Amino acid sequence: MIFNTTYTNEDFLLESNKTLGKSFSLIERIKLKGIGSKRLMIERVSEKLKPTQKQFSELDYGNIELRPKGIILHFTNRLERFSWCIPYYKLVIYNAAFFSIHADGNFINFKKNKNYTENKKFITKMIDFKNEFLNLEYYDG
Repeated sequence: MIFNTTYTNEDFLLESNKTLGKSFSLIERIKLKGIGSKRLMIERVSEKLKPTQKQFSELDYGNIELRPKGIILHFTNRLERFSWCIPYYKLVIYNAAFFSIHADGNFINFKKNKNYTENKKFITKMIDFKNEFLNLEYYDG
């Protein structure tokens, strides 16, 4: 589910809370040492995620927000902001020549630059949350 969240979007708020759970409380955020990534530079975006009538510029950024049942991937396109809700059971992460997040046949590739290295701990935390939510102990070893 992709929503234009440049301005307050009630549909996004309702759907994200229903699908991914409510955002963590302030105390939970402090205990988790943050629930959001620093910004990541977008390399490439699948066709379905590209907004109509607009092209991605060379300097588009995204960041990831953790929720109890999934993630929200926020990304910009020029002056607009979009949010992609991904439940953990649909989330697929690739970490090869680039860092990539996939779900429902869509993807966003991020550049592996300084921004990526600053987010390595967060990415590990996100994978741990996914494994814990899906009860995937066999990935721990």
